[in-house]
Amino acid sequence: MAPDTNTIKAFVKLGEFLTDFCDTYYDNHRNINGELKEVVVASGHQNGWFTEDNVLFALQQWGNLLTEKNILDWMSHYKFNSDTEPKSIGIVMAGNIPLVGFHDFLCVLLSGHNVLAKQSSNDKLLLPYLVRFLIAQEASLSDKINFVDDKLKDFDAVIATGSNNTSRYFEYYFGKKPNIIRKNRNSVAILTGNESPEELNALGEDIFRYYGLGCRNVSKIFVPKDYNFDMLFQALYPYKDIINQHKYANNYDYNKAVYLMSEFNILDNGFLILKEDEALASPISALFYSYFEEESELLAQLEEMDEHIQCVVSKGIQGHHIGFGETQKPSLKDYADGIDTMEFLLQL
Repeated sequence: MAPDTNTIKAFVKLGEFLTDFCDTYYDNHRNINGELKEVVVASGHQNGWFTEDNVLFALQQWGNLLTEKNILDWMSHYKFNSDTEPKSIGIVMAGNIPLVGFHDFLCVLLSGHNVLAKQSSNDKLLLPYLVRFLIAQEASLSDKINFVDDKLKDFDAVIATGSNNTSRYFEYYFGKKPNIIRKNRNSVAILTGNESPEELNALGEDIFRYYGLGCRNVSKIFVPKDYNFDMLFQALYPYKDIINQHKYANNYDYNKAVYLMSEFNILDNGFLILKEDEALASPISALFYSYFEEESELLAQLEEMDEHIQCVVSKGIQGHHIGFGETQKPSLKDYADGIDTMEFLLQL
């Protein structure tokens, strides 16, 4: 089951289309018409977290990734068996950020299998539009992609993304089939105090993009005992307008009230709450922090929590860490939960 060249070409054309659309959108100050513009706007009406900026950012990242070079370089790491029969792969998609299930969708089709997609009610408009575009480029894809609204049936394997709670449901229903079941993960950053204002400003992208709703968003920072938080707040100040988004503002007001009523010591700059907390997952509008003394001890601690962490951001402390501002720009080979989805599909 070798990758179909026409399918690859269809995705490359989609990448070119998304790049052109986003460039035109920004160049013309959003004065652009067409069906995708309508879908972008409608997605925001359906889900208040899907602002035009965030949906456009997601589309732009996929436009950057879906080039022929990127796809062929990525696929060159795998062995494809031309004798394997295509199987039906159920994909249960999350809806926390725009097109969060698109990578699974891409993997299934490029591995030669068929997609049986159950979308989140929070993100039901973007993928069907992209599917229509793909089918217009390669008609055979219409037989390979199906959407379901009810329970998944007649599938050979499943990829399901959700929370720690939904994972138990997934394991009950899908456990007898080959599966990838993803749970909650969060991303963290290590600050030493030697970061430049530009690097700390870029960290704001890791914290605030998608309002912090993604598993690649930084929800927790580790800082040395004498860390100067004024530097961080000053570098994050350009993101202050996030408080004008009413859903974010409601979360900020609620969390601040809860912390104050509980008499927690917090740091607050009017749009972000910093709270010392051992947990990795902070609520929207809050960023947890913990102090560390020895870098080696912290790295060992993070290693123990590996199954709960998606990304670690730092200034080159370790080779596999991500640079500031890069968490929401994964490559095609950056798999959620560190599980190689393509390898899983090729082994079926």
